[in-house]
Amino acid sequence: MKIENLREVAFRELERVRNQKELNSFKVKYLGRKGSLTQFLRKLKELSLEERKTVGPIAQKLKRELEGAIEFKKKELEIEPSLEFDITRPGQKPKLGHLHPLTKVEAEMRRIFLAMNFSVVEGPELETEYYNFDALNIPPYHPARESWDTFWLKLPAAKSGKLARPDLLRKSGLGKGQKLLLRAHTSPMQIRYMETHQPPFQIVVPGRTFRYEATDSTHETTFNQMEGLMVGKDISLANFKFVVEEFFRRFFSGQKIEFRYLPSYYPFVEPGLDVAIKLGAKWLEVMGAGMVHPHVFEAAHYNPRDYQGFAFGMGVDRLTMIKYKVPDIRLFRSGDLRFINQF
Repeated sequence: MKIENLREVAFRELERVRNQKELNSFKVKYLGRKGSLTQFLRKLKELSLEERKTVGPIAQKLKRELEGAIEFKKKELEIEPSLEFDITRPGQKPKLGHLHPLTKVEAEMRRIFLAMNFSVVEGPELETEYYNFDALNIPPYHPARESWDTFWLKLPAAKSGKLARPDLLRKSGLGKGQKLLLRAHTSPMQIRYMETHQPPFQIVVPGRTFRYEATDSTHETTFNQMEGLMVGKDISLANFKFVVEEFFRRFFSGQKIEFRYLPSYYPFVEPGLDVAIKLGAKWLEVMGAGMVHPHVFEAAHYNPRDYQGFAFGMGVDRLTMIKYKVPDIRLFRSGDLRFINQF
């Protein structure tokens, strides 16, 4: 075969190569020990001197061209996967990231309240004793404080005797000499919001809270709450009843739901009550609430004769457990992907 014909046949065949296996076979066929081009180069010694001077450089050039073309084809095959595949093989569902169930439920709760004309506000997780207890009608030595197993904090003191983290205090709106804690509920934001806003308003406050208590299937040291507060001139329990029932009907959309209101005690409301719902055959307690206590209004510098309102608090974790039938609250923060990937 003439060198020109060998070039034409080789490059035409290289174009038809579709995978690495075919490329290796092509390389052996033309550049291997018994390959076509290798054999051609070995036969050059049989030619005359003049023929070797003419044909030799052409053959060597073709060898370099084929080596370069093979290397290029190899990289091309690495970038573009082979088109040969088994169309009968079951497909694999791509693994995609998704939201944690607590995040999903909180986002849904936010959407429902926003649709009901509530504003969503957030507060600091690092709180003072004043906002967490005193301003909420739970003064020092009040027996109700025993209901909150609190994480008290002590910031390290600098050598000068001053608190070492003034930046942390400023960001949280905390002052010197105040006892610090991880908030035990989202209710401190009631006072903070009323101090800087005038009624009428209606807000919800989602956030993480902390309790220093033993954990079990229904209790955690860290959990999420959502606080609600509506204040105005003529706010009553009738308004509260409408808001709560409308929220739960939307949250448990499509399910038959019944409501029960039971008297209860919370220092920052008067009267206080618990809300229970019935899904199926079981009653479930889902919310603590009541009319804002006059002392709470006074702490926020409101005149209790001018305004009234209601407040409520519910656990995001508990509602998530009910909605998705989760048996153990500790699963939410276990990091077990077998659990998380179900949502």
